Amino acid sequence: MPYARRTVLIGLFAALAALAAVLLHGVLGTVVFATTVAYLLVPVYRRANHRLPAWWAAAATTSAATLGVLFPITAFAYLLYIRSSGVLALIQSLPDEFVLGFGTFSYVVDVATLTGPLTDTVRALAVDAISALPVLGVKFTLFALLVFALLVAHEEAESAVLAAVPLRYHDVVGALARRARDTLYAIYVLQAATAFATFLVAVPVFWLLGYPFPVTIALVCAVLQFLPIVGPSIVVGAFALYQLSVGNVVGAVLVTVVAGALVAWLPDPVVRPRLSRHTARLPGSLYFIGFTGGLLTVGVIGIIAGPLIVALLVEAVTLIADEERKNRN
Repeated sequence: MPYARRTVLIGLFAALAALAAVLLHGVLGTVVFATTVAYLLVPVYRRANHRLPAWWAAAATTSAATLGVLFPITAFAYLLYIRSSGVLALIQSLPDEFVLGFGTFSYVVDVATLTGPLTDTVRALAVDAISALPVLGVKFTLFALLVFALLVAHEEAESAVLAAVPLRYHDVVGALARRARDTLYAIYVLQAATAFATFLVAVPVFWLLGYPFPVTIALVCAVLQFLPIVGPSIVVGAFALYQLSVGNVVGAVLVTVVAGALVAWLPDPVVRPRLSRHTARLPGSLYFIGFTGGLLTVGVIGIIAGPLIVALLVEAVTLIADEERKNRN
């Protein structure tokens, strides 16, 4: 294909892709999510395709992925709704104020000004969780269809991408593809496995510590594992502050030490080394920047897109540095 013609066609594709992103903004997050999941599932699909026809292999892989995503989200929304009354009772049982003392210094924390907004937030979350289920059903249907279609036609998609890139830059595409795959592996597989381990550990820990609704608390801790750096420490810190607010210093120390060590810290160093055959090679600080920046800029899908873009940026810088070293030598 002549270079000028290729350039025009690539420009046309970019313009149409931008127009589609604007018109399909309501489901753009679902499309991005499905695309990244399908990209990560290609090796699984290929293994299934050794024993099954292509259509059935794609259907089986898509079904497993959809159930794996649908179950925790549905369970979280359901538990959030049925446990909302208990959370409201816990918030309303807080004292109006409590005193923090350090030696001769003391500070009075006015809790009464926070209970009202917290109560309204919990009620709104419970209602939103149930009212969003029909929309989530439509988006999950779209998610399943996209993953299935991308798995069936993944070879054609790869060929189309490579055909649009000059041959001398195929190594660059390969490097970016490997970085993207490793980053998605770190986001999905490592974080999901760590979240599952956190859930399994948190249920008995919070049950033995005497907290109500240990399953719900454990599920919240598992979800927070996807939040870099802080993670389940948010829950541990909240319970420690609650124990201090009711004057239970021993309980605050106990939940900080036991839950902090077993729930907030232990799952990551235990699970991650066993699954880190593929890693993003991305420092935690850059991952946090991508996570928070993506979340604040484009919403929930930024949890995936943010770290992915940062990882690709790091890979591009690495490629430039390698090219400069080759030129100097």
